[in-house]
Amino acid sequence: HLSGMPFTDASGDRLRDWMGIDSATFYDMSRVAVVPMGFCFPGQDAKGADLPPRGECAPLWHIRLFAALPNVQVVLALGLYAHAFHLGALNRGSLTDTVAAWREIGEATAARGRRVLPLPHPSWRNNAWIKKNPWFETELLPALRAEVAQHLR
Repeated sequence: HLSGMPFTDASGDRLRDWMGIDSATFYDMSRVAVVPMGFCFPGQDAKGADLPPRGECAPLWHIRLFAALPNVQVVLALGLYAHAFHLGALNRGSLTDTVAAWREIGEATAARGRRVLPLPHPSWRNNAWIKKNPWFETELLPALRAEVAQHLR
């Protein structure tokens, strides 16, 4: 929040690693669009976790923003709120079920014109989830890196 740029923290380091790109590429607005679910930081709860994005932000701004970005071919939906917004009926409800269905969801959304890949949020809070689901690193991440590389050529 203090930097005025999204993902300038350990979560951003992890996300860029997942994508297989460096900071210069990630912050190059002609190549990558970083679109948060809420366009303002919602604050933190008593335990230090980020509060959910404000409910009015995504419906108000995402539809307009993505309409203005017709060349976006892949959306990385990070976390449950992004899954709910971008996937609609394709959302499986739980993080694990939704991310595990990444191939099917990617194909179904690509058929609609814009491929959406569901991912957990890259926060350290998901370390246990990542360790519990080794397929995420062995299957999904290599495919994600290949997809990102293909679209950034």
